[in-house]
Amino acid sequence: MIELDKVTYTYPFQEQPAVRDISLCVKPGEAVLVTGASGCGKSTLVRLINGLCPHFFQGRLEGCIRRNRESGRDKTLREISALVGTVFQDPELQFFALNVADELAFAHEWQGKSRQEIQRIVDETALRLGITHILSASIHDLSEGQKQKVALGSVLSMKPGIVVLDEPSANLDPESTAELAGIIQELKRRGLAVVVADHRLYWLEGTADRVLVMHRGRIAAQGNFDMLADSGFRETYGLRRHRVADVRQTLEPLPEKGAIEMADLTFAHKRGPVLYENAGFCLPRGVTGIIGDNGTGKTTLARLLTGLTRMKQGKITVDGNPVSPRKLLKRSGLVLQNTDHQLHMNSVVQELAMASGLGPSGKNSREKLLSDLDRFGLKHLARRHPQSLSGGEKQRLVIACGLAPGPDILILDEPTSGLDGYNMKRIARMIRRAGDDGVSVLVITHDLELLATVCDTALRLPFPGDSGAPPGETTWI
Repeated sequence: MIELDKVTYTYPFQEQPAVRDISLCVKPGEAVLVTGASGCGKSTLVRLINGLCPHFFQGRLEGCIRRNRESGRDKTLREISALVGTVFQDPELQFFALNVADELAFAHEWQGKSRQEIQRIVDETALRLGITHILSASIHDLSEGQKQKVALGSVLSMKPGIVVLDEPSANLDPESTAELAGIIQELKRRGLAVVVADHRLYWLEGTADRVLVMHRGRIAAQGNFDMLADSGFRETYGLRRHRVADVRQTLEPLPEKGAIEMADLTFAHKRGPVLYENAGFCLPRGVTGIIGDNGTGKTTLARLLTGLTRMKQGKITVDGNPVSPRKLLKRSGLVLQNTDHQLHMNSVVQELAMASGLGPSGKNSREKLLSDLDRFGLKHLARRHPQSLSGGEKQRLVIACGLAPGPDILILDEPTSGLDGYNMKRIARMIRRAGDDGVSVLVITHDLELLATVCDTALRLPFPGDSGAPPGETTWI
């Protein structure tokens, strides 16, 4: 059980509280969905429940937080973590080992359990989550969705009484998302208290017992899932759709001829199975969704198409002209899933100047740079450090940088991961405009809402005849 009684929390060196006067009770066997626009206080609420606020982040806490009817004021973070298991939005933040089996075993080894007991726990956890085929895989070779499953397995293997999931659907394919909903239902039957903080809503219909909508650090509304059906209500609080159609099978297939053509693609990771074998496809101008389960090689294909990873065999032509991997790199843009990996300069305008090939200052083209930033709603942030931006602002900046050189191909890897409804729509408009301007835009995404909004065609993985990812078990808990 989780109880928050009139809780107000202020981070160090901040004058205004991040959350204010929060009262909340989540009972055993209950699942509560917490949602709201970016900056509403969801992440802080998660940190209050799992003890990171104030035990790690420090700051000032007012009010009372009880877990299993015990106050947390006199408990250490270690004691709280034995009661509350957390899966963070970025699962890499909670990994300690180099491969999957070792990661699942890590906490149990520290508890001094026998080798036989640890092996049993690892095997049972992997079977429940359908990840037995990647037990020997390196953590760094996993897809983002697979990492999410490993992090979830590590938490559930510790058998906590309270589970907190922070944006758990952000990197999962729709099938895995549905399975995650099944896991939450099973956790409820086992008597666990579950809190899910997420922008994507549709997958929790029939699973979440209650919905809390946060706004500016307060609980603005709460009720059952049906209250999300009001489109005006969702618009007011920047929420995603409560129901989403699955358009993956209705999107048009790729044409037989296109502006960009790939032929005879063959590729395998070092010491890994063949991922693509003699594959070929044509990409039109406009927006194409790259669709496939976690681990089928979508991000790898993006790296091959941009020349960042070298093909074992294959040929790419743009408008009928062969293009070498080196030239391909100059004619393409890639927006990574983790935007922090692409932001290196000291200001937003410098970031765009470097992407445009103008050098860090861009003195002779400053007016154009500011005009481009204005197009993406970033002009007022021109002097800000890129790492100080919000998630949605960073996403818009890296897309602006990806389009700055005028690429033939722009590939976006999960561009709406972790974005609220307002920012999702804004990113969708940017993608649609790039496609209308004649760029071949490839969107790697599991976001059904985004697919339905922007995509004209679909590239489905694995290709016929390719091995794709090894099949995993589908039995969850």
